[in-house]
Amino acid sequence: MGTAERREAPENGTVAGGTALREPEAPDRGPSANGPMTAAGQIRAAERPASAERGPRPARAAYRPLWVEEPARRRRMPDPVRTAAVRAVLVISVTLIQAMVAFLCTMAGSWLAFPMVISSVVSTVLATWGALDVWVTRQVWNQRNGVVSTPSSTARSLRRERRRVRRQTRIAERGQERIRRQAGAGRLSHS
Repeated sequence: MGTAERREAPENGTVAGGTALREPEAPDRGPSANGPMTAAGQIRAAERPASAERGPRPARAAYRPLWVEEPARRRRMPDPVRTAAVRAVLVISVTLIQAMVAFLCTMAGSWLAFPMVISSVVSTVLATWGALDVWVTRQVWNQRNGVVSTPSSTARSLRRERRRVRRQTRIAERGQERIRRQAGAGRLSHS
């Protein structure tokens, strides 16, 4: 039955369908530790086939997730690269739509064919620029953020500079804290 559970309506004894999470051991199966079996439990026991009473059922987990997350095969694209890629996809899709409309207008002999062909040519140039923009943005991001590990990479010097600045701020904060502690230790009262 899965997670679906059959329930009995208390008014007329008809069985209604419903869904619920099953517990590992259902409390209404057989006599309970608190007292005798209820009428609903006796009816269910009578309806149950004999094969279900042969052996103990394996305990089921109370909760099973709908899906299991798997680690990503590739890392997420950096934000600037993803922005350029979305822009390129939009420009390329508009270009393809314009080319299709230009072709259909040419076949139909419409006056709109010439303007659509001209705009398709312009859009093709823009689509090429968009694709190159993705490539250039990716290269620039790699160069600046240290994915490319070559001696000429500017990322190393940028990281070195950031580390030096952080070190200087930590040293300055420690000095200020030391001054505050020493100034507070010499006082006898707070007035």
